[in-house]
Amino acid sequence: MSGPDREAVELFLQEASEHLQYLREYVGVLQEITPKREDMERLYIAAHTLSGTSGSYGYTKFSEVAGKLAHVFQYALNATLGEDLHGPLTEFLSDGISVLETDLLEISDTGNENVEDIAAFKERYRFAFPVEPPPLNLSAPRSHSANALLGEPEQEIVSAATGSYFDALPIDDDVPAEILEFFQPEAEEHLQIVSDCLLALEGNNNPEEINKLFRAIHTVKGSAAQVGLKRLGAIAHRVEDLIGRMRDGELEPTPQVIDLCLVSTDVLKKTLQKQWADEADMRNGVDSLLAQIAEFAPVEIEDGELVPAAPEESAPASSTAAPAARVSTGDKQQAVNAAKSVRISLARLDRMMNTVGELVINRTRMVGRVTELERLVETLSFSKERLQGKVAEFQEKYEYNKLSSNWPLSKPQQQQPTRQMLTSAAAGDSSFLSEFSELEMDRYDDVNILSRSMTEISADVNEVLTQLGGFIGRVEGDIDEFTKLAHHLQDEITAARMVPIGTLYSRLSRAVRDAAHSADKIVELDLSGSDTELDNNIIQQISDPLVHLLRNSVAHGIEFPNERKASGKSDTGRVTLRAYHRGNHIYIEVEDDGRGIDYDRVRQAAIERGLVSLETADRLTERDLREMIFHPGFSTAATKTELAGRGVGLDVVRANLNTLNGEIEIHSTPGQGTKFTLKVPLTLIISPALFVRCGTANFALPLPVVEEIRRIRADEIEDVGGKLLTKVRDVVTEVVRLDTHLGLPTLEPINGYFRMVVANVDNRQVGLIVEEVLGKDEIVIKSLGEYLRRVKLFPGTTIAPDGSLILLIDLNRMVASEPNERRALQANASAARIFAPGSVAVAKGTIPTEAIDRVQHERVVVVADDSISVRKFVGRMLEKNGYRVLLASDGLEAAEIIAQHGCHLVITDLEMPRMTGYELMAQLRQSPTTRRIPVMVVTSRAGAKHRDRAMKEGAVAFLTKPVQEDQLIAAVEQLMGTEVTRPVVPVA
Repeated sequence: MSGPDREAVELFLQEASEHLQYLREYVGVLQEITPKREDMERLYIAAHTLSGTSGSYGYTKFSEVAGKLAHVFQYALNATLGEDLHGPLTEFLSDGISVLETDLLEISDTGNENVEDIAAFKERYRFAFPVEPPPLNLSAPRSHSANALLGEPEQEIVSAATGSYFDALPIDDDVPAEILEFFQPEAEEHLQIVSDCLLALEGNNNPEEINKLFRAIHTVKGSAAQVGLKRLGAIAHRVEDLIGRMRDGELEPTPQVIDLCLVSTDVLKKTLQKQWADEADMRNGVDSLLAQIAEFAPVEIEDGELVPAAPEESAPASSTAAPAARVSTGDKQQAVNAAKSVRISLARLDRMMNTVGELVINRTRMVGRVTELERLVETLSFSKERLQGKVAEFQEKYEYNKLSSNWPLSKPQQQQPTRQMLTSAAAGDSSFLSEFSELEMDRYDDVNILSRSMTEISADVNEVLTQLGGFIGRVEGDIDEFTKLAHHLQDEITAARMVPIGTLYSRLSRAVRDAAHSADKIVELDLSGSDTELDNNIIQQISDPLVHLLRNSVAHGIEFPNERKASGKSDTGRVTLRAYHRGNHIYIEVEDDGRGIDYDRVRQAAIERGLVSLETADRLTERDLREMIFHPGFSTAATKTELAGRGVGLDVVRANLNTLNGEIEIHSTPGQGTKFTLKVPLTLIISPALFVRCGTANFALPLPVVEEIRRIRADEIEDVGGKLLTKVRDVVTEVVRLDTHLGLPTLEPINGYFRMVVANVDNRQVGLIVEEVLGKDEIVIKSLGEYLRRVKLFPGTTIAPDGSLILLIDLNRMVASEPNERRALQANASAARIFAPGSVAVAKGTIPTEAIDRVQHERVVVVADDSISVRKFVGRMLEKNGYRVLLASDGLEAAEIIAQHGCHLVITDLEMPRMTGYELMAQLRQSPTTRRIPVMVVTSRAGAKHRDRAMKEGAVAFLTKPVQEDQLIAAVEQLMGTEVTRPVVPVA
């Protein structure tokens, strides 16, 4: 860049920095109930100036985002913003300013824009960057889709020119694996219902069983066609025709018909699970089945449908020899695992895991009760010792009575006691004792008897204590056994939530392949440990960090082929990803055999960015330099490409791992390669924790990050530039006083010492000053709830044995600034309308404020279908296009949802349990509040009689499955557009 150009850019950067600072400081006025007009005008001028000047310098991405900010402020000048905009719109403005600041830094450093971050920003706020759909051409010629919209039936299955029904079947679409994942269990479940109903019909012709049978096969047909398994759907369609004739009474459920239906179920299962030996086997099986069905249920002539031609006698030879152009052979696809399974939602697994967590809490409470009992036993033991001491002392003093000193010690003659003497003794006369010496007979009084009684009581107490000690030991053993069972149950439920990390490998392989192609490098990806299982939630959160690390390894770790040859390496670079299980954690390693980290370049980049001074940079160790690349926006690349430079965005990788209580380490050898090691827990629900006390409040710290607990003198802590520092084993450690950070009463040293918990936070030592360390235990992490979701310092809480709450502290957020959240944001309708067509006119003030109608609610669509596959498939189509979707499994549930929440459109199937689509439409028409809600029927019943009855019941549109996305959205937009003039039904 020439000198004058550089000076002009410097002026732009300075001006843009001032405008962004102003926007950052005063954007909060938008949240006021009645913001001042002059404030809004200043904000609009600042954003508009940014957009114009950046565009004139050729920074189009910067200009586009700034223009959106200006548009919001201009819109607010001429239209009233409701309270419902304070969520997504405020976050949009804040994140927009942040991305502009980041882009400005990138322009200052490299002269180029940060295209990747801006693209991610636009993707997150898609409602602000809408893509206008092509206009709906209502006068276009009626194509196949248009016929489906109007309800015209499609052609039935007919035999092909070869005479084979199989050749006439439609070709399957490319169905994604994630769609098959939830469709296959559902289809197997419905086919099992079909088999059960058929077996029940053999001994009893029950109309209810026939209706249940018809609904099940109808669902299989519709959902298979919807997800793209058209061949399966076509076969199921003919089976449905056969069962439909039984339902209508045209065909009796004779043993021959039942056998044919059971054969049909077997064919459908083999087709679903791809268990045919080869194409010829499949052709013969399907042809035989459809030919038998045609005998009992001929194809009806309805609305121009074609009549199937009878198979020619000479056709089998030629049809068998036909090339396999439509079905891939089964030897290239593994058969679906036939192991029996049951579908269960993640929400239910979460509830089960929470129940296990309650067991852990109760176990902790029982341990607390036993501890209290042990303390009572200790107190009782102490009292017993005192009692025994007093008894011994008493015995020594009063055990034996001394006989009277005037008794003679001996008699020359001993006289035998007579009966009279014994009688007198029994009466209390003890004169006969005078005949005995003190050594010949013990003599007791009340004191002696009391002494012996106390000795016996002491012995009894000692026996009770012994038995109580044994009882406590047995209770502790039972608690240990209970703990083992709870942990076993936890492991089993955790295993049910586990997903092999290999599910990510296809995406990771694609990312490496694309990155290698973009960088003109030859890279081989080695994947191992695909069977290593992780919690499904953790899998979803680590996928993006892994993609980023692999792209970095290819783009800036692996050298170009000529460089590798010069250094004695092979042309092909190797990137290895391995996953393995160790303890309660999963380790994932991303390693390349490239050039490694250039520490000198990292040091130079840190100096150029002003992160360290020249003097400090010379003292940085390799570990310090590796930590430097986690700094936000740090890069050692001279120029930016579409691939991220090594280090760029690693702060986001670490931030994502911090939310999982995970860690990341780097090992690099110059010229040999770099290895990133990610450590993540198996599950996030139950984890070990260290309990500490500060004042009267107890807190929990994640135990995996705690390294040691020690005492530290108060004079060993130094205040350096407002930051407390000390040395622990010759390592400079930042000190955080928990009392000061949380605003608790000030802690005083005990005998000159503080208690300090040393933890590893972001690969650096941090000391946390606490008042007391209480111990460690496993805890169940519970959410703080919706109202406290923004309290990021405390990610959750747990329940103490006494029922009180103990907050879990996120040490990463305590010692570092909060990272920018990059979660996808779902825009509401009010926020999206600010960027909708026509909003520019509103923002410019060409439309009077009083002429602007407030959009009170989002566009809500209720989708009612008894097939989970169709519900999810159609729901995704609608959500992707900005609609809020409520799903119902049948007409009765849909009616309840509409009564509770309301809606703007109902999309329903016809054949459903409990309440059919016809009954649902009839019920909606009976209520004044719901009769104006438009109803669209999406069904596989393509006959004219079904369409006519649906229209008669009040349907305004009729689509046949399988429905295409553009066809569905066009019909929905058409109906929602006609709904604008109608009163809006209240939506909760």
